[in-house]
Amino acid sequence: MSLMSMGGTPMLLGPQTRNDAFGDPLTGRMPVLRRARTLALRRARRISWTNTARKESMAIKYTMQGLLIYVTMATYLAAFAATVAGRRRPGQRLFGAGFLLAVVAYLYRWYDSGHVPLQNLFEVFLFLGAACYPIWWFCRRTLRIDGAWADMLIGFIVLFPAGFVFHAQTMQLPPALQSWLFVPHVAVYMLSYVFMAKAMFQAFEELLTTPKVGRTGLGSPCGTAALGCDGKDTPEGGGATYLGSPLPPEQATYELIAIGFPLLTLGLVLGSWWGKLAWGDYWGWDPKELWSLASWLVYLGYFHWRYMFGKRRPRLNSLWAILGMTAIIITLLWVNLSRLFPGLHSYAT
Repeated sequence: MSLMSMGGTPMLLGPQTRNDAFGDPLTGRMPVLRRARTLALRRARRISWTNTARKESMAIKYTMQGLLIYVTMATYLAAFAATVAGRRRPGQRLFGAGFLLAVVAYLYRWYDSGHVPLQNLFEVFLFLGAACYPIWWFCRRTLRIDGAWADMLIGFIVLFPAGFVFHAQTMQLPPALQSWLFVPHVAVYMLSYVFMAKAMFQAFEELLTTPKVGRTGLGSPCGTAALGCDGKDTPEGGGATYLGSPLPPEQATYELIAIGFPLLTLGLVLGSWWGKLAWGDYWGWDPKELWSLASWLVYLGYFHWRYMFGKRRPRLNSLWAILGMTAIIITLLWVNLSRLFPGLHSYAT
């Protein structure tokens, strides 16, 4: 009981009058809101436990995916080392094993994300890592271009940022990417990039192993042997081809670009078509679009240069091929990641 004064008249209040929604600490009662608060706390604890279990499951999942990528990288690197050391057959077996691991990692990502994994750079690099072996097999069977060392090195290089740099968390596809053109546009571009990268390494071979009159070094027998070349593969026994590839490096560079350039063109056309369907314009002057066009023009210039001068200047042809791949690397990485180039294709955010 308590005594209160209101207008000079004392009033006697019972415990029922003092009891509010939060309860009376003197009587120890548990009203409705306090009970609801207790139930809410219990539910929050259950949600916290569920989130913790989910996070642990995601950590295990990404750890397994990361281990697959690291083992694939190690296999590609071992294949490259074996091939350069002259053990081509074991190197090719290791290359095939690495390809199977890369396919498993890519399919696992596909199952986890629920869509074809070509959305971000992590998924793109997984695709490139799995595409190296089929392209090597195609070039060897169809174009008489072996150069497995280049494909092994490309596979290792593209998987390195996937394993150590880019985040592996899955994301929902934004509305602009939910188009049937999404997969062919990106896949065709990535396949062209592998052909162009292989051509770049063939161009480096031309620059490093072609002998010049009155000059020694990498063009000499000792220099080519240090790089794993075998002069006996050529009819003259000199001017070595790298690791047994039948075609001269400059000719191999041209053959590879002759396949990669139509794919690059098709990717550009599909991108324009996609832009028309998604944003209403075939061309939006986005930084990625501009650099993609610049890369295409560089390779168009390569064909013009080679047509004009033929094989009289193979080293300059090789430099042009290297310039084209440099433009592609800028398009794929710097334009996508740099905040200096905001646009529809930017991955910086």
